[in-house]
Amino acid sequence: MRSRVLLIYTGGTIGMNRNPQTGALEPFDFEHLLQNVPELEQLFTFHSSPLTLDTFQFSPAIDSSDMTPARWTDISHCIADRYADYDGFVVLHGTDTMAYTASALSYMLENLTKPVIFTGSQLPIGQLRTDGKENLITAVEIAAAKDAEGHALVPEVGIYFGGHLLRGNRTTKQSAEEFNAFESFNFPHLVNAGVNITYHRERILRPDWAKPMTPHFRLDNNVIIFSLFPGIREDLIRHIIHTPNLKAIVMRTFGSGNAPQSPWLLNALREGTRNGKVIVNVSQCLQGAVEMSRYDCGYHLQEAGVISGRDMTVESAVTKLMFLQSHYPDSPDTVRSLMTQSLRGEISQ
Repeated sequence: MRSRVLLIYTGGTIGMNRNPQTGALEPFDFEHLLQNVPELEQLFTFHSSPLTLDTFQFSPAIDSSDMTPARWTDISHCIADRYADYDGFVVLHGTDTMAYTASALSYMLENLTKPVIFTGSQLPIGQLRTDGKENLITAVEIAAAKDAEGHALVPEVGIYFGGHLLRGNRTTKQSAEEFNAFESFNFPHLVNAGVNITYHRERILRPDWAKPMTPHFRLDNNVIIFSLFPGIREDLIRHIIHTPNLKAIVMRTFGSGNAPQSPWLLNALREGTRNGKVIVNVSQCLQGAVEMSRYDCGYHLQEAGVISGRDMTVESAVTKLMFLQSHYPDSPDTVRSLMTQSLRGEISQ
């Protein structure tokens, strides 16, 4: 059975070319990207089943630093509008905000039954040492992969980079220099690609195949992220707490979810939750989980109404809040409750 994959180019280093006058990287026309990857023709010829690859290009290309919730909605529409026509989707995206976009789409595409694989590169695909070719070719192969019953092997949003497929809402960019740019520190890899491509099917989400994928296009970005640090000022925290229209805060704490026990901080957090703000505790550590009952300072945060983000990434927590706030705009208690539940595999059970 022929597999059809849609390759969506949003922008990013993978589709850049170096300006000979300035030396700066600039986006070039998407058609040149395919010209730089003749190996894709071999994938069509030697793949275990026939493969059709179509392309869609965002114009102008989006620098990932300029990514916004409105553009996440555009990408979601691009997929939802063509969902019935394809077996899988590969999204080429800049690396800087890829984890945010993948997290957002994991919430926006409910009961996903087909792969949505994000990838990109650290070097432009036209450069000799580029990592883009392998990332692109393997991402396409994973997006096209099906089981004996014709179901997608990876029916979820993932990030493929450096030989590994990671759950999108578990992933963080870990390096601006290495080809292995991403890691999911609190969840194992879904797929490892070496000589063979190994699918860890027990780790992959299983949708209800009998139900359709339900897209969601609304997001509420009245949320902010701030990190605690020794010496943080009371007036700045209170300024954040009293920001008009702010609905939620992702608070990056120390270690397993610890914060200073200063009375002013606890009082400010308590005041924020009393006024309907959702405050989520996420660790500054890349690996590990928030355990607010472990130390006395965490217990006091609970008393102030702060909820645990457990082992969510910052990217996942902030995009989940945007998603939930758009659906429950007048019910912070519902948002708090759902933030502690795993909706798309973003929290360990």
